[in-house]
Formats: sequence, C-alpha cells, structure tokens
Amino acid sequence: MGFLDKLKNKAQKAKGRGKEQAGRDSGDPYLESEGRKDRVAGGAKQVGEQAKDAAKEARDTFKR
Repeated sequence: MGFLDKLKNKAQKAKGRGKEQAGRDSGDPYLESEGRKDRVAGGAKQVGEQAKDAAKEARDTFKR
C-alpha cells in the first residue's frame, strides 16, 4: 500500500503545481493559494511516508 500512497501524494503535488500556475497566469489568487495548499499537503504526506519507511527499515535492522 505504500507505493500507491506515494503515487497519490506525488499526483497531489503535481495537481497543486498546476493549480498554482493556473492561478498565477489568470490572476486568480484563490486558485493560486488552493494550488499551494494542495502542493504542501502532498509534500507533507510524502514526508510521512518517508518516515514510515525509515521506521520500518530500522525495525527490520534490529530484527536480525
């Protein structure tokens, strides 16, 4: 399930970048801020996934 979560997070970041750029191009500050929010949320989730992966690796290291 980790791979799909990472893929969804990257898609959310990409969608956020697109919205942010569209907001800039059209002069719509609401759309730009919504895109920034999506991008940051996707990045935060990605960091969470990386922390879970690091914890799993540490756990596996001490099992042996």
